Amino acid sequence: MASILERLLRKAAERGLLDEEKEEKEDDGARAQGQEAEAPRTPLLGSFDLQGVARHIQATNTRLGRPARVVAAVGAGVSVSAGIPDFRTPGTGLYDNLEKYDLPEPTAVFDIRYFRGNPAPFYMLAKELRPDNYAPTPAHLFLRLLHEKGHLQRVFTQNIDSLERKAGVPAERVVAAHGNFDGAACIECGAACDDRAMARGIADEAPVRCQRCDGLCKPNIVFFGEDLPQRFFRLSRTDFRECDLLIVMGTSLSVQPFASIVGAPDDCTPRLLVNREKVGERARRDPRHEALLRAMGYSGAASQDPGFDFDPETNYRDALFLGDCDAGCARLAEMLGWGDDLRALVREHGCRNDLSGAPARAEEEQATNADSGAKPTAGEADPGVEAAVAELAGLSVGDATAGGGTQHQEAEDAPPGAVIAD
Repeated sequence: MASILERLLRKAAERGLLDEEKEEKEDDGARAQGQEAEAPRTPLLGSFDLQGVARHIQATNTRLGRPARVVAAVGAGVSVSAGIPDFRTPGTGLYDNLEKYDLPEPTAVFDIRYFRGNPAPFYMLAKELRPDNYAPTPAHLFLRLLHEKGHLQRVFTQNIDSLERKAGVPAERVVAAHGNFDGAACIECGAACDDRAMARGIADEAPVRCQRCDGLCKPNIVFFGEDLPQRFFRLSRTDFRECDLLIVMGTSLSVQPFASIVGAPDDCTPRLLVNREKVGERARRDPRHEALLRAMGYSGAASQDPGFDFDPETNYRDALFLGDCDAGCARLAEMLGWGDDLRALVREHGCRNDLSGAPARAEEEQATNADSGAKPTAGEADPGVEAAVAELAGLSVGDATAGGGTQHQEAEDAPPGAVIAD
């Protein structure tokens, strides 16, 4: 059975987006040249941790006379503390707990062909997952702060929970790569479905029919077998090239084509990974991701360096925080002087995670980071950032490609699924 990458590349070749034989020769030549000529590069960050990222944001503000432009790419990890289970965690993930829906396989609940014949399981699951059931997390509220401070160029989310919008991030700043509950349409004729009718259908677990053609309606969530929104491809072709920092949070980077955008910024743009484990590393990525990036419209250095590089010998731009997203965002907010703002938003929205445990978690996770290979480079300490780090100890809150969409695909090494998040 062909791998996901092979199928995506074949589809791109059929559309004339790349010449496979020519690309293969160019890739071989570029890799050979890179092995001979690759030399250490000047670090773009003073340290490869949250402190280095905070200093980069502050320095960019000063150097360019405008707020640093930040693009965020987020997955299920930013929503877990809201009470929304992820999909793949053994025992607690949704794919391990779908027996009650009597499916032929767990991923059938998000298969468009299965939905046509039996929409009931999806409507049952949608009732459990609809955004009204959950409050945003501190990580979502940190994204709102990035917007309010003038930094957020865009957040690309794999999640369908719409919690970025519920946190107060404007719709124009959010790209829901896999869709969400914000709208609904007929799967046959494409006619928009009344939001109130869809809300009632989900609440009653009663599939909604199109008033125009009597076809089935569903929320605008991307199922297997459907194209990703054109907005994802249109904005990813510009936003990543223009950003001053890429933040990747709470994702396994296992679902294509979303997973390849980590290589979309140019090679002089710092990147931060906030995650429970390292993902998307350069050494672990299939070289064919380079061809896939070109098929999506990226070229040059971005396509030649698609993955994170946390090797202390060669890393020059990738920062790492190993831990939960809320703790990482709380710590970074403190370092940027936004701690009070974040705590106020957490109180206002009644977050399940009130950040009262953030100091202990952050200290424990920082110790983990110190042993992870995300080692800081030599550099003078920033007194403002050092003070913010010290202040953290008191943190407490009591109360498709253009012209034809690329279908949602998942990595070969992951179980099928992860439409809501990976």
